[in-house]
Order: sequence, then C-alpha cells, then structure tokens
Amino acid sequence: MIAVGVLILATVGLLATVSRGGGPGNTTTAAFDLPALTGDGRIRLTDFKGQPTVVNFFASWCSACDLELPGYAKVSAELRGRVHFVGVDTLETGDPLYMPKRHNITWWPLAHDVGGSNGSGLHDSLGGGNNMPITAFYDAEGNLVDVDQGALPESSLRVRLRELYGM
Repeated sequence: MIAVGVLILATVGLLATVSRGGGPGNTTTAAFDLPALTGDGRIRLTDFKGQPTVVNFFASWCSACDLELPGYAKVSAELRGRVHFVGVDTLETGDPLYMPKRHNITWWPLAHDVGGSNGSGLHDSLGGGNNMPITAFYDAEGNLVDVDQGALPESSLRVRLRELYGM
C-alpha cells in the first residue's frame, strides 16, 4: 500500500514538473515516435538532433491554435535550417490537415498523436490535459526544456526562443 502511494506521488511530481515546463536549463527527456500525418512515415524526435526543436500541438477545432499559427509560420520560416518546427495533430475531431493547410505550414514535419485519452498520448504525457494548444521546446540533444500551455502569440514565441535558444 505504501509503495503504491509513493509511486502515485512520484508520477504526480513528474507530471507537474513537465506541465510547468521546468523552465530554461531544467532538462527532461520526453522522446516521441509518432506516425506521420500523411503517408506511412514516422516523425521521431531523434531525427531532429543537432538543432533545437519546437513541437506545436494543434487541432482543427482549436480557435487558439488558429490565432497563434500565423506567428509560428512566420517565425519558423525565418529560422528554417536553425530550429526545427514540428506539428502534432492531437485531440482531433475533424480534418487533421485543416490547420497546417490554412497557415501554410505543410512543410513542417507533421505527426498524428496516438494513444492517451483521445488520440493524445504525447500531449497528455506533457501535461496537456484539456489545454490547447501547447508547445514543447527541446534542446539540440533532444531534451525537453520547457512546455508552454496555451496560445503563444508571435511576440511571446520570439521571447521563448530567445530565452531557451538564444535566437
């Protein structure tokens, strides 16, 4: 009985750290290997080693995603070749390609979240809960360094990139 309680407390503590993001310099590994949104390929965190990676979670119904993605599209185009941007469709109830097409980010590697409570395994593991969108920031070695819950307007995204990656 005590062992179960300790396990529950440890799990809650880990999820709380990940959901807060831990802040710059606090690294946690949260690797992923997801099916590509189109075709038969896979989108793996290990494929992006050597450069920082920003993973944005979206869904066709998410109005906050719709508001933040124009800024992500602009910033990702400016930083292309220096920072990887990956899109993960999660908690989807409609057309998974709606947001990428609408905001011209189909050139990003796009993945389909799987598992979890509702096709949301990675989203859930990052403490996403009912929050949409969320953005996970990984360093060049693939360590999770921060998770922001909620929409990040372009100016806030630029601040996060400067704080975490010096860009």
